[in-house]
Amino acid sequence: MTPEERLERIGKIDIYPVTCEELSEGRLNVQVLDAVLAGGAKIVQLREKHWAKRALYEVALVFRERTRREDALLIINDHVDVALAAGADGVHLGQGDLPVNAARRIAPGLIIGASTHNLEEAVRAEQDGADYVNIGPIFPTATKENAERFLGLQAIQEIGPRLNIPFTVMGGINPGNIRQVRDAGAHRVAMITGITRAPDICSRVREMRSILSERTDAT
Repeated sequence: MTPEERLERIGKIDIYPVTCEELSEGRLNVQVLDAVLAGGAKIVQLREKHWAKRALYEVALVFRERTRREDALLIINDHVDVALAAGADGVHLGQGDLPVNAARRIAPGLIIGASTHNLEEAVRAEQDGADYVNIGPIFPTATKENAERFLGLQAIQEIGPRLNIPFTVMGGINPGNIRQVRDAGAHRVAMITGITRAPDICSRVREMRSILSERTDAT
């Protein structure tokens, strides 16, 4: 897949599943992967904050094989070197990771996403060369420290229109509030526990994709 094709795909995604094995109700990352792909997800992020790079790389190779087979994008969290070594489509960087512009110099062909928590960070990430940004946490979430600090739906309306690149939103999103997120202007929703803790992951992904498509059907 060419860099141009990858960028085109980012603009078309809806649900963006993010893995975390310790939050998957005893299921392995690969089991979660198979379920989200069966549910129709066209992108997945391999995220394991505390794994050794070798272990992450070995699982990334499996993810690469299966996502390629299903024509889905593979994003690696944090580690540009693992993304390159595994042949992933992109890397997602946090505020404490390698800066976006430095990652771009190392990996000009990768999709580069960036986690942002306010307008300033989002605009800076775009200026530095990010292909997309994530805005969050929108709601309180157990996957982040200081869970009481969240942006609220207004952040989507405040930040989204100021960007010229695609954005995803994340943090505490679930079947009960995803319509609010959609109606606030977010068309790409990243989720960890809303998917990984679902009793039926495949069905949850289909449900979330269907809800997001309701807006498209109505317009």
